[in-house]
Amino acid sequence: MKQRQGVLDGVRVLDFTTMMSGPYCTRMMADLGAEVIKVESSEGDFMRARVPLRQGKSTYFAQLNCGKKSVVLDLKTPEARAVARDLVAKADVLVENFRPGVMKRLGLDYDTLSSINPRLVYCSISGFGQDGPWAQRTAYAPVLHAASGYDLANLGYQSGLERPLKTGIHVADVLGGSLAFGGIQAALVGRARTGRGEYVDLSLMDSVLGMMAYECQTAQFPSDFNRPLFQPTRAKDGFVLIAPVSQNTFESLAKATGHPEWIDDPRFSNAPSAGGRGSCREAHWSELMALLDEWASTRAAEECEAVLSAGGVPCSRYLTIAQAMAEPAIVERGSFATINDGIGPFQVPNPAFQYRHSTTEAKDYVPELGADTDALLSELLGYTKEQIDTLRRGKSVA
Repeated sequence: MKQRQGVLDGVRVLDFTTMMSGPYCTRMMADLGAEVIKVESSEGDFMRARVPLRQGKSTYFAQLNCGKKSVVLDLKTPEARAVARDLVAKADVLVENFRPGVMKRLGLDYDTLSSINPRLVYCSISGFGQDGPWAQRTAYAPVLHAASGYDLANLGYQSGLERPLKTGIHVADVLGGSLAFGGIQAALVGRARTGRGEYVDLSLMDSVLGMMAYECQTAQFPSDFNRPLFQPTRAKDGFVLIAPVSQNTFESLAKATGHPEWIDDPRFSNAPSAGGRGSCREAHWSELMALLDEWASTRAAEECEAVLSAGGVPCSRYLTIAQAMAEPAIVERGSFATINDGIGPFQVPNPAFQYRHSTTEAKDYVPELGADTDALLSELLGYTKEQIDTLRRGKSVA
């Protein structure tokens, strides 16, 4: 069977990113067939040392960087910067997430490099954008969650808590990396039309702010309307999330739970409430949630899910990530790929989107630090063995 091509086959990407947001963006490009060349220092991406580790190799790093090639350049030396410029001449895309100003000091900024390669699409990922009073602020995802209002908005949806929740999942990085990916693809489409490259300035702060559509509007137009919140319903052995978001799904819920009388209960009517802010059902939302707790309390979570799903009610029992990864529906869709970093096989997520005619999947290759340096310099740039040995003796490459 002929191997399907990726939509980005033939696109070459220089990846000057570390940590999470940039590598997340460029890994999606590798999944779609792009040749992604990860430029690392001699110490390597910090994520190479992050747990979980198996015999010194990080599966966390592997998930973010599989399918890429690794070249080691000491960008503090002029010789390594010259190599980087030679790579730029052969590239379609460059992605970096240094602090604003670093690439300019290295002579690797967009204005400099676009004179070498006018078709270059150059993307800078930063916490607060490349310019402005906050441009130089250090910005990791938890900082952005706090600075954007995300954490306090989430706290406002909790009951009985006075301190913002801890941060463990880096929403800002994943969201920002995804939006950078989209911005780059749009710029490539524009280049195909005009022949001219583009500069993409991606702010992680803007990414998080843009995610909070409802919250940005209520910040400008406050209301005392208590927005109905979806919350866990307690079953006998766990929790279920039930989401009767429309009149039809509410009626399905009433029938599935054996309480068709709820449909005609004036508290749960879809008519406007007395205060004119939302429906009667929204005004009595907590009472409906209490009734669902009562219904579910004598049933296992899996039974609740089965009964409600059969009745057409949007719902799910709460799963661990391991349980979700093993769900037959997830396995059948091919949501995960199995790769091997030389220590053994493990699973990483595939892109959330699939194509009919092209491949979108994680590639089974995890680069050792600098593993592709010699091949790239000799085969792509045409450097001789003597030139490479000279660069290595000067520690410009490794």
